[in-house]
Amino acid sequence: MINPATPLGLSGVAEAARQAPGRGLPPVHLWHPEHCGDIDILIRADGVWMHEGSPIGRAELVRLFSTVLRKDPDGYHLVTPAEKLKIRVEDLPFRAVTVQAADGVLSFTTDMGDVVEAGAEHPIVVETDAATGEPAPRVHVRADLWARIARAVFYELVERAEAVDGQLLVRSSGEAFSLGGLE
Repeated sequence: MINPATPLGLSGVAEAARQAPGRGLPPVHLWHPEHCGDIDILIRADGVWMHEGSPIGRAELVRLFSTVLRKDPDGYHLVTPAEKLKIRVEDLPFRAVTVQAADGVLSFTTDMGDVVEAGAEHPIVVETDAATGEPAPRVHVRADLWARIARAVFYELVERAEAVDGQLLVRSSGEAFSLGGLE
């Protein structure tokens, strides 16, 4: 488990995240501190946040860190007004763990509690692994941060899809998103 008062900038990251009112997000896009180095935090492909090889056990702390996460051209960073610490991400930083449909809108909830309505600003993208044929669905969350759509959620989308011109499509907020071809 991680202690927010440990060195290497974790206390600064946690304090900056706490300044976001409610579930709001700090303005990380406005913060441009110097790179302070790397920190041994890894977001595994299954969504578990690790610090120095151990899972971070406090969900509230992980949520706080997720609010100051930013993707820059050189990778993912936890950013505060004074510090920029590079972390590692195996796949995508978030997981879309539920989807609900209401009034023509698909609303995804991430493992961090963010709710995203799929549409022009938050597209659903499905890439297919050329070697295995496995779909890799994702939904845009914010800035350059995406959520991997969980397998069970993807199956729900497939059940909602309609076949159009050889493609499986889902619609949300007036947009159509392809889940892949019918083969």
